[in-house]
Amino acid sequence: MAKYFALFLIAVVSCTHAAREDRKIRIIPQPVSVVQTGGFLRLDTSYIDFYSSSSDANNAIKVFQDELKDDLQITFSSQKSSDVEVTIHDGLVSGGYSIEVDRKKATISASDPEGTFHGLQSLRQMILFSEKKGNKILIPCCKIEDFPEYKWRGLMLDEARHFFGVEKVKQLLDMMALHKLNIFHWHLTDASGWRIEIKKYPLLTTVGGKGAHKNPDGPVKFYTAEQIKEIVAYAGERFITIVPEIDMPGHAAAANRAYPEFSGGGSEAYPEFTFHPAKEGTYAYLTDILREISELFPASDIHLGGDEVHFGNQQWATDRQVQSLMKKMNLSDLKAVEKYFINRMSDSVKSLQRKMLGWDEIVDSEVGPDNAMVMWWRHDKPEQLKKALENKYNVILCPRIPLYFDFVQHESHKWGRRWRGAFADIEKVYTFPPDTLPGFKEFNDQILGIQANVWTETIVDDRRLDFMIYPRISALSEAAWTKAGNKNYEDFLERLKAMLSFFKDRDIYYFNPFEPGLSPEAEGI
Repeated sequence: MAKYFALFLIAVVSCTHAAREDRKIRIIPQPVSVVQTGGFLRLDTSYIDFYSSSSDANNAIKVFQDELKDDLQITFSSQKSSDVEVTIHDGLVSGGYSIEVDRKKATISASDPEGTFHGLQSLRQMILFSEKKGNKILIPCCKIEDFPEYKWRGLMLDEARHFFGVEKVKQLLDMMALHKLNIFHWHLTDASGWRIEIKKYPLLTTVGGKGAHKNPDGPVKFYTAEQIKEIVAYAGERFITIVPEIDMPGHAAAANRAYPEFSGGGSEAYPEFTFHPAKEGTYAYLTDILREISELFPASDIHLGGDEVHFGNQQWATDRQVQSLMKKMNLSDLKAVEKYFINRMSDSVKSLQRKMLGWDEIVDSEVGPDNAMVMWWRHDKPEQLKKALENKYNVILCPRIPLYFDFVQHESHKWGRRWRGAFADIEKVYTFPPDTLPGFKEFNDQILGIQANVWTETIVDDRRLDFMIYPRISALSEAAWTKAGNKNYEDFLERLKAMLSFFKDRDIYYFNPFEPGLSPEAEGI
C-alpha cells in the first residue's frame, strides 16, 4: 500500500508541476518586469473583441491581427467592451510598453506606435504559448512593464554570395519582428554578385548579378527596385529599418565585371577586387549608385563596408594613375590611398543626408565620428573596439565570436566556420555582451547595440539558412533587448521550448539544442 501511495504522490506532484508550467508566461525576449496576479483571462480560440482609442496604433494592430489569423485562424471584431484594448499615452519609454491582464481583458499601453507593436508581439506570444482548454485560451493575469536595453537590435543577411528571394526575406522579417529585432542590415553587393537594380547602370545586375559563391556560372538573380520598395514597406510595417550595404572599395569584383572601366584591379587570389581610387569617374559612378540607394531606402544610414581592402589592392602599387594620385595628395602608402577613398565616399554619403556605416577598419581611415558609425566585427582585435570608442564613434557590436551565425553552433557540427576551433553556440550568443569588453563600461553610452551577421559562403539554400539562424535568433533577441540583470539562461531555455514548437509549425528548419544528436545538420553545402 505504501508503494502505491508513493506513486500516487509522485503523480500528483508531476501533474501539479505540469499545471504550473502551463501557467508560466513565456515571452522572448524576457520583459523588464513580469508579475503574475492570479487567475486567467479566458479568450475564445476563434474570436476576439478588440478595441483601440488611437488611430496611431492601427498599423501595429493590423499586423498583429493578420498574424493571429494565420497562427490560430482567430477572427476579430471592434467593440468598446473588448477582450483586448490598446491605448497610446505619454509616460512610457519610447519603444516600450506595458500589459495588464485581468479576468476581463488585456490592456496594452505605449507612448508610441512602435511600443504598441512590441506589446502586441508579446501578447501574441502569450496567446500562442498559454494553456488551452476546450475552446478557451487561458492567459495568466499579470502586469508587465517592458522596454529595450539597446536601440540597435540587428541581424545582417548576406545575399551577395547566395540569393534567397522576396518570400524568404519576408519570413525572416516576420521572425525578427516577433523577437523585437529592429534593424535588418542587408548585404547586397560583393565579389560573388550584385543583387540590387540600379537603373542608371543596368549591367550591374544583368552581368554582375550572375552566379553565386558556390556556382559562378549560375543564373542571374537580383532584386528589382520595385521588389526593394515592397520589402522596405513590409519591414516598415513591422518597425524594422533596413540598412543597405554597398561594399567598397574592396569586394567589388561583381561590379567590375559589369563596368570594368572603374576597376582598380586585385590580386591573384582576389582578381578585380577593388574600385579604382584615382579615377574621378569612379567617385561619380559610385555616388550615382548611392543616390539611387538613398531613394529606395529611407534609413538614415548607408553601409559602405570598407573592410579587407588589402586582400586585393596590390595593383594600386603599380597603377600609373594611383601613383600620380599618391604624389599629388601626399599619400605615403596604399593604406593612405584607402583612407582617401573612404573619406571621399563618406562625403558623398553626407551629401545625400545620410550617415556612413562601416566595418571597424574605417576607424583607421580617420573619417570623423560625426559622419560615420562603426561595426566592431574582429573579435580578435579588441583594441580596435577600444580605439573606436576612444575616438568617439558610436559602435554596434557584432564580433565573429559569438555573433557570426555562419559559424557552427555545436561542437559536433562539421559544416560551417570556426575561428581557431571556436564557434558560436547559443549560450555564448545569449550571454553577450560581457562587461569585460574594452571600453564597455567607460563608453557605454556610445554602444548603440548588437547585431548578428549571417554570411553565406557556406549557406546555399533556405534549409541551411534556417538551420544557422534558428534558434540563435531567440538568444540574440534577449541579448539585445533584456537587461543583463534580468537574463537567466536556464529560464530562457524553458521558454525556448515553446518557440521551437512555433518554428516547427511554420516549417522552419532549426537546430534543436535540447537534442543535438538527433538534429542532423542541414545539407546543401
